[in-house]
Amino acid sequence: MTRPFVHPYIPNTAPESRAAMLAAVGATSVDEFYVDVPADLRLDRPLDLPEPLTAELDLERHVGGLLSRNVSTRTRLSFLGAGTYHHHVPAVVDEIINRSEFLTAYAGEPYEDHGRFQALFEYQSLMAELLAMDVVNVPTYDGYQATATGLAMAGRMTGRRRVLVASDVLPAKASKVHDFVRGHLDLEIVPTIGGTADAAAVASLLADDVAAVWVETPSATGAVEARLRELADAAHAVGAVLVVGTDPIGYGVLVPPAEHGADIVCGDIQSLGLHQWFGGAHGGFIAVHDDPRFIMEMPSRLFGLATTDVPGEYGFGDVAYDRTSFAHREEGKEWVGTAAALWGIAAGVYLTLMGPEGMRELGEVLLARTEYARRALAAIPGVELGDDALHLREFTVDLGGTGRTAGDVVRDLRLVGIEPGVPLDERTLLVCVTEMTSQRDIDRLAESLAAAVGASPAASDLAGADVPAASDPAPTLEEQSA
Repeated sequence: MTRPFVHPYIPNTAPESRAAMLAAVGATSVDEFYVDVPADLRLDRPLDLPEPLTAELDLERHVGGLLSRNVSTRTRLSFLGAGTYHHHVPAVVDEIINRSEFLTAYAGEPYEDHGRFQALFEYQSLMAELLAMDVVNVPTYDGYQATATGLAMAGRMTGRRRVLVASDVLPAKASKVHDFVRGHLDLEIVPTIGGTADAAAVASLLADDVAAVWVETPSATGAVEARLRELADAAHAVGAVLVVGTDPIGYGVLVPPAEHGADIVCGDIQSLGLHQWFGGAHGGFIAVHDDPRFIMEMPSRLFGLATTDVPGEYGFGDVAYDRTSFAHREEGKEWVGTAAALWGIAAGVYLTLMGPEGMRELGEVLLARTEYARRALAAIPGVELGDDALHLREFTVDLGGTGRTAGDVVRDLRLVGIEPGVPLDERTLLVCVTEMTSQRDIDRLAESLAAAVGASPAASDLAGADVPAASDPAPTLEEQSA
């Protein structure tokens, strides 16, 4: 008789443990838990996993080998972006969020508060100032979820289903948002023109069944939307909501979407003091005006000033608690979800350290270095820019005229220690620069790319060009190695 397999890492695979669990919930088999999952989505075979390593030293060696395959942007010159960015993280940020009173702040708990509530209140206040909004949530799981929630809020407020997607959206983000809202919203993509929204096309599709116009700025290709006010006015004329997905990193110098008529502004805070960490620490923000119609649709926690049992004294705690799923349970409009409170504290520390002047300088550096990189790569024969829009941090180049594919270029430049960008298709490369990318780094990319396509950059096109230095300029790879 064959003995049942018991996995050494998973105690509930033991037959007696499994039987006890099934008995406790009144189920006859594990299959009963998957009855709602369509048969064509189930895997009718065991997972293809290696044999478990029972000795600790063997397991440690195996996992260490897997981890060693990761390559850090500390050791390789990276122009990768597409949702996770290599920005400078001041040492103070890591020092503070590693303190014991903050490190376990999963959702702003527990009850013996040692400043968590106030720290998150300060984060919300700083974000509101940066975004020119009034109310900002405690960070939710990530920016993808925050955007999906923003659209869901618009659907609930208007009672409508159609959402016009006016910008180029990261494929991973579009997929996540679609999965989140597909039960009650229909996403309708409106092709962009010149890298930004086709405002005339959007206006022609607006009707009284449109819940929201969804705009991403910067877009998936880094294009900054120039016609937000026009889009907002057109959406509002039919009773629709303008939802803007964005990255807050540039609003020390760019005009915030709220000042162009945006109703809901949402996105990710990874750029604000969070490391890349091989995929990133992510947290989603949702920002609205001081309007109860919007505030009461926000599912996430909000921390604000609250009265205490002592007359005349105030503290920090949940506000508008009765709108959350904590209060309504299964009757809630949307669940509170996984909070990323620790990352909110990190972003709050980052914004405090930077201040308005620091954010302004950072925005100027990002715009200037992005434009310098665009000119440097466009000077290579056969390389063309994807569009003429204003770009922040990211942009695309068309390699069709070089005779090399984007995949070829990535492979060749990796051999010389450069990650040149993310291939979007055979001829298009998405390139990202930040304040961590020096002018010499950009020049090195241009020279290496020119060599890879068998050309020489037209140096005269860059004669006299320069970019401002960040207050704490990033070292080049050569300097890091010295």
